[in-house]
Amino acid sequence: MKKAAKRILGVLLLGAILAAIAYVFRPQPLLIDAAVVTQGPMQVTIDEDGQTRAHDRFILAAPVTGFLSRIALHEGDRVGRDALIATVRPLPLDSRAETGMLAQIAAAEAVEREAAQLIARAEAAHEQAKRELARAETLHQSQDVSRQFLEQAQSKELMLAKEVEASRSRAMATAAETARARSGLISANTEKSEQSRITSIRAPFAARVLQILEKNERVVSAGTPIVMLSNPGQLEIVADVLSTDAVSIRPGAPASVENWGGPQSLRARVRTVEPYGFTKTSALGVEEQRVNVIADFLDGPANLGDGYRVDLRIVIWEKSRITKVPASALFRVGSNWNVFVVENNLAKQRQVTVGHRSAAEAEILTGLTEGEEVVLHPPNEIKDGVRLKRRSQ
Repeated sequence: MKKAAKRILGVLLLGAILAAIAYVFRPQPLLIDAAVVTQGPMQVTIDEDGQTRAHDRFILAAPVTGFLSRIALHEGDRVGRDALIATVRPLPLDSRAETGMLAQIAAAEAVEREAAQLIARAEAAHEQAKRELARAETLHQSQDVSRQFLEQAQSKELMLAKEVEASRSRAMATAAETARARSGLISANTEKSEQSRITSIRAPFAARVLQILEKNERVVSAGTPIVMLSNPGQLEIVADVLSTDAVSIRPGAPASVENWGGPQSLRARVRTVEPYGFTKTSALGVEEQRVNVIADFLDGPANLGDGYRVDLRIVIWEKSRITKVPASALFRVGSNWNVFVVENNLAKQRQVTVGHRSAAEAEILTGLTEGEEVVLHPPNEIKDGVRLKRRSQ
């Protein structure tokens, strides 16, 4: 009996030792970060650096060759319509100069006629947009069209109204240029007084001085830029995006202005995508084809001025409720997207179908359901069936 007891005790002791060795050398769980599959809204955006600029810029130039007076204004000053900017005292005219002034007057008159035609075209387009908006509102009330269709009609009417305003401002500027060109044609009659020979440069409309291009008194040639003016109430954002991204952006797309200096983002809307691209060298020395995207502020631009740096975030797709996961959970196997799902603390590789993707999230069409857990940034050591442990545990 004693021998049997000793034999049993030895077996139990050996089993305990083997169990202890197995416990010590057992595979440790892989530490991972996990996230839950959720349902909610998602946006796909294109984010680029942008810059504010005046919607309408006008450069006042010397209408005649002569001696320019010193400009008393400062950059940032506001001026009213017909406010005196500077004066030019013409030099004595010769026959060639007089011929040149006549040609300048003819050119200014042609531009003025063109501006009038642009006003008519802009007003016609705006009237058509207003009629389309009225029809869209009627159809939306009867639920024959979607809310998106109505918003597009509203956006188009607003943009065309701004085009009418801009074309009228341009017409006022061209009319002022014509008047200045005519006033610059000074008769060679020496009987005229010195005062009557002075040409005034005046603001064609209420504006803000963006830049004074000629700050000193000196002799200037006809056409020399003197001062740059802008409409003080209209700013726009211009951002150059990759041409491959520009094809996804549509006029009227919602956007937001970030990192402009204020606590909250400002709403904006894309007005146009310019139809031509240009080559730009990136910070890494790579040549890229870029396209300018122009957006209008929907919220007041606060203390922003011309040439301020901002970030423009353009929404190219959005949906109010989808199944989504963090983009860092996805990895490719061949041409297919996969994730590791956490099931009973074990890793299970699963193929999924991905829809839209942003920098942070991805839309899941098939393969996952709400509430499941997926592994974020799957480590190289992970594989199907590996035991897992969350870092937060």
